[in-house]
Amino acid sequence: MPLGLRGKKKAKSKETARLVEGEQAGAGVGSLPDPPVPARRLVFHTQLAHGSATGRVEDFSSIRELYEKIAGVFEISPSEILYCTLNTPKIDMEKLLGGQLGLEDFIFAHVKGLKKEVNVYKSEDSLGLTITDNGVGYAFIKRIKDGSIIDSVKTICVGDHIESINGENIVGWRHYEVAKKLKELKKEELFTLKLIEPKKAFEIEPRSKAGKSSADKIGTARGTLRLRSKGPATMEEMPSETKAKAIEKVDDLLELYMGIRDIDLATTMFEAGKDKNNPDEFATALDETLGDFAFPDEFVFDVWGAIGDAKQGGF
Repeated sequence: MPLGLRGKKKAKSKETARLVEGEQAGAGVGSLPDPPVPARRLVFHTQLAHGSATGRVEDFSSIRELYEKIAGVFEISPSEILYCTLNTPKIDMEKLLGGQLGLEDFIFAHVKGLKKEVNVYKSEDSLGLTITDNGVGYAFIKRIKDGSIIDSVKTICVGDHIESINGENIVGWRHYEVAKKLKELKKEELFTLKLIEPKKAFEIEPRSKAGKSSADKIGTARGTLRLRSKGPATMEEMPSETKAKAIEKVDDLLELYMGIRDIDLATTMFEAGKDKNNPDEFATALDETLGDFAFPDEFVFDVWGAIGDAKQGGF
């Protein structure tokens, strides 16, 4: 399977060669400036996760643009793509494409498959779900806790897109908005989920639950393409070990205070606080970014402490 970028040929073009020859032959002609070095061309290989030929995508700066490029390669609608995994066609939530793309990553696009409607009785406050989203409006199930309410409903699987809750369409919601909606559902009552599972190949595999430690999600490639919702994508180094540990600590605090584990939410909180100077500025940033959560003050101070420790360690 081809990975990464193809090497560039270093040979000069015919046009450049003629300029050099003319410069050497002409008497008394000053030196011409060297031609500008072309920008590095970033090309990524991609397949549909349930099976397809290999395509190539380039010239994108955001998740939305990437989905459009992949859709163009395989002649499907961008809205058919639920999410992408890196370097595996399996529904592996530890390999999800987020805001960073390693230069040698192979992209597998998971598209819409079977639709299903499930009734769930909420016998406990916690459903045992971790929710994430693809960055362009689709929330889906990232983890299912062993022994939880959702774990007992075998038709609900990791990787399923949540299309509606009790008839309310939630397409376009962020993952934390969906998590809040589920948390607010009344105990001792039935609720209905409309789900779309990713299209699968012929082989049948057991549904996955929790994956590896969230720290393992931080990639190991030497460089990454940072995708942004606004502005051009940029090249940058991978997050440092200190930063990865700080994000995992925030994830632990989310579980302690809020009863959820969500590495994407933890990363959002870390990014909101890394350039702040004190807890008040951080609290204000959280209200602007994640105000619907109404985080308790003790939680905010503990998260600020984790960010402060990372700052002292450098990242």
